[in-house]
Amino acid sequence: MLANIKKANEHYVARFERQLQHTASEIWSFLTENEKLALWFAELRIEDLREGGLLKFDMQDGTFEEMTITALQHESILEFTWAEDSVRFELYPNSEGCLLVLNETIHVLTPHTPRDLAGWHVCLDVIQHLLDGTTVESRETDWSHLFEQYRETISKLG
Repeated sequence: MLANIKKANEHYVARFERQLQHTASEIWSFLTENEKLALWFAELRIEDLREGGLLKFDMQDGTFEEMTITALQHESILEFTWAEDSVRFELYPNSEGCLLVLNETIHVLTPHTPRDLAGWHVCLDVIQHLLDGTTVESRETDWSHLFEQYRETISKLG
């Protein structure tokens, strides 16, 4: 299911939800331990896991973009800057395991926005597969298909 994208005041919020049959602790490890993080987002690395700490995004050209951790609650919330925007992971334990929510706050819709949304969508799918012990056939094929859907969705919003 595609992210729910809504206008909120002066920005947009894209909300992704995944009900996972795993504990918050298991999911948290994929969000915060660099060895597991690299399995679903190889360019992202946590440098200092604390509120005010840093993540680094490898631009694949020898440079790194630094992102500040703006909110952190162990096994519950991880929020960080994402260029001019922000990304927030939230974990809600429940009787079926844990609800994983990703909210991306987007200040300006751009031609790059559908790329990011498709990317986050695939990342969440990969996390679920890793936790379930299954594999994704082709991240690229999945991303291409989702990109077209998100591009269409964004064109209707902006």
